[in-house]
Amino acid sequence: MKIYQVDAFTEKPFRGNPAAVCVLDRQVEDAWMQNVAKEMNLSETAFLLSNGEGYNLRWFTPTSEVDLCGHATLASAHILWERGYLNKEQEAKFFTKSGLLSAKMSDGWIQLDFPVTLEKETEAPAELISSLGVEPIYVGKNIFDYLIEVESEDIVKNIRPDFIKLMKVPMRGVIVTAKSEEYDFVSRFFAPGIGIFEDPVTGSAHCCLGPYWMKKLKKDTFTAYQASERGGILKVQIAGERVLISGKAVTVMEGQLLY
Repeated sequence: MKIYQVDAFTEKPFRGNPAAVCVLDRQVEDAWMQNVAKEMNLSETAFLLSNGEGYNLRWFTPTSEVDLCGHATLASAHILWERGYLNKEQEAKFFTKSGLLSAKMSDGWIQLDFPVTLEKETEAPAELISSLGVEPIYVGKNIFDYLIEVESEDIVKNIRPDFIKLMKVPMRGVIVTAKSEEYDFVSRFFAPGIGIFEDPVTGSAHCCLGPYWMKKLKKDTFTAYQASERGGILKVQIAGERVLISGKAVTVMEGQLLY
């Protein structure tokens, strides 16, 4: 079975967020997919299986399966078009644990259609704030993650989390964000509890960030930057209860699974 490595949310190799994309030719066991994801040792490995109407899509970190992943979905759409599984004029349809997701080409960008995941203001666990070493001006939480806004872009870029302490907080991850001068907003995403100390570019986090900054900035279209070491640029548009997340991608490796 073919497996690819794709850098997502970038047009330059070795930037953005790397994901593996495995195109299955048959049903396989969950344990096998988890082992492949552990072998690839990337933040996400996507598994695609054609179902006649589109593709069943599942995402695994090196330690567990997740319900929603943006960059591995973008990488999957990129592979389907680039390697000829789909024509570029065709919409990519993905059947997932988060419902039907889709992707299409739009002005040279891959546009994902994802559900909004709204946050609500909440009290942050003491371990969360102390592990990040920041003074939040807002703390919220959605079904997946905590969202913390801080005063400046520099604070976001200079966070050095205590990951041992952060792993004790019950959550998928934490998004830290601030308004930006060059972009509309910046963010970083930490999820040590699911085996990802820092995710380079997190599409699913923008399902929360988009609606949040829409309320703050009074607009519905954004250019966002995830300020990890690799970095990545996203276009984000709110469309009712959906978030349109756009990015580019580059294939950096192609292989064949022998086991």
